[in-house]
Amino acid sequence: MAKTIATLLGVVFILVGIVGFVAPGFLGTHLSLAHNLVHIISGAVALYFGLAGTLAAARLFCLVFGAVYLLLGVVGFLMGAPGKPTIPGMTGMDSDSRLFALLPGTLELGTMDHTVHILLGILFLIGGLLTKADVRAAVD
Repeated sequence: MAKTIATLLGVVFILVGIVGFVAPGFLGTHLSLAHNLVHIISGAVALYFGLAGTLAAARLFCLVFGAVYLLLGVVGFLMGAPGKPTIPGMTGMDSDSRLFALLPGTLELGTMDHTVHILLGILFLIGGLLTKADVRAAVD
């Protein structure tokens, strides 16, 4: 299950990273240059574990990546505050009630980003938790 989840979501990450260059406000998200690059790199890493990594490594990746994305979404909701994006090309977007400026003007996450991050975190965690893998094999 972990290899399948990593492969499928890896493809989705790369596609969203590419789409973000053309449509920075895709589905209400804040896809800046930095955010797109994070998606493309994350997608490539996920594809590596999904296609070339061992089952144990893919499982560990899904657990760690899932925890990080889930935490990012929760922190975004908790730390976000009302505001308008200041990223070039997105200044025309509506105000967001939970805008979280990790790097103001470069990497800003809004309500939809937080929601998507939580959902991705849950999917990755499911992939990791539902995979039985010999953890010792990842160390060998």
